[in-house]
Amino acid sequence: MNRKFSALVFAAIFALTALHAQQPAQPPASQQPANPTADAEAPVIHSTVNEVNLIFTVTDRHGHYIPNLHQSDFALLDDQKAPFKVTSFHQQINLPLRVGLLVDTSTSIRNRFQFEQQSATEFLLKILKAKSDRAFVMGFDATPTVEQDWTNNLDALQTGVNRLHPVGGTALFDAVYTACRDKLMTERGPDPVRKAIVLISDGDDDQSRVYLEEAVKECQRSETIIYAVSTNWTPSRGKSDDVLTKMAAETGGQAFFPPSVEEMSNSFASIEEELRSQYALTYTPADFKENGAFRPIYLFCNDRRYQVRAKKGYFAPKPSAR
Repeated sequence: MNRKFSALVFAAIFALTALHAQQPAQPPASQQPANPTADAEAPVIHSTVNEVNLIFTVTDRHGHYIPNLHQSDFALLDDQKAPFKVTSFHQQINLPLRVGLLVDTSTSIRNRFQFEQQSATEFLLKILKAKSDRAFVMGFDATPTVEQDWTNNLDALQTGVNRLHPVGGTALFDAVYTACRDKLMTERGPDPVRKAIVLISDGDDDQSRVYLEEAVKECQRSETIIYAVSTNWTPSRGKSDDVLTKMAAETGGQAFFPPSVEEMSNSFASIEEELRSQYALTYTPADFKENGAFRPIYLFCNDRRYQVRAKKGYFAPKPSAR
C-alpha cells in the first residue's frame, strides 16, 4: 500500500470513528429489543438525492456472518475520499426486498429444469414477506421474457415460475441488463429498499447484444445486487463460472456453485440468510457532483480477520435526473 493511499485509508478510519463518537451511546444489550430484525422495530432510513445507501455483508474466512459490529469498526472511501457525513448505521436491518428471479431457459439446461423450477419457487415462498416485499419472474433464452411482473402475490409468482420452459439459445447479459433497466431501476422511493437479482444460469452466453461490462454497469446504476446460482454441475471451472463470479462480485453479491442439482436448495438458503443478515450505512459523499460519473467505493473492516462484501461503486445521478 503506497503512502498516499495509506493516508486516505487513515482518513477514512478517522472520519468514521469520529462520526461514531459524536452519536448517542447505544443502550446496553440487556436493554435493547430482543429481536432487532422484527418488522415493527426495523429502522427507517430516509435518503436525500446526494446520500448513498450502502448495504454490505461481513463474514469470516469460513463464510460465517459476523453480527454486532459498529460504525467505528469500518473504514470507507468514496471516490478516494472519506465521507463528508455518516447519517446512519444499522446492523441486521429488515429493509423491504425487491427481488428479480432470472432463470436461464435455454435448451442446455433442459434435463434439470423441473428441479430448478421447484427450488426457485421454494426460495420465493420462503424469502418474501407479503406486506413489504415484491418480486418478478423473468425467463431468458435468446430473449428475456417477464412471466410475472412485480407482485407480492405468492401464488402469482409460483404460476410465473411454472410458465417457464426451456427453448433456444442464451442471452444472459441482455436479460440482466433489461431486468435492471426496465424493472429494478424504476424501484425508487423516499425510503431505501434492498434490490437483488437471483440469477439461475450456467453462465454461458451466445446471443446477447450487450457486453458483460454493460450489464454490470446497469446493475450498479440501479443499485442491484446479483446472487448467481450456477447450473454447471461439472467439477471443472471455466469462463462461464468466471462470468457469474464477476457479476456477483462487482455488485456486492455472491456466486454459488452447488455440486449437483439436489444441492441448489442450500444455495438459496444461503442467499436468504444473507439478505436478512446485512449492514446498512447511509452517508453523504465528499465533493459530490451530479455528473453521471462512476464513483468507486472502498470499504473494509478494521479487524482484518473479517471480509466485507459490498458493491464496488455507483453512478452519481445526472443533473437532468432531478
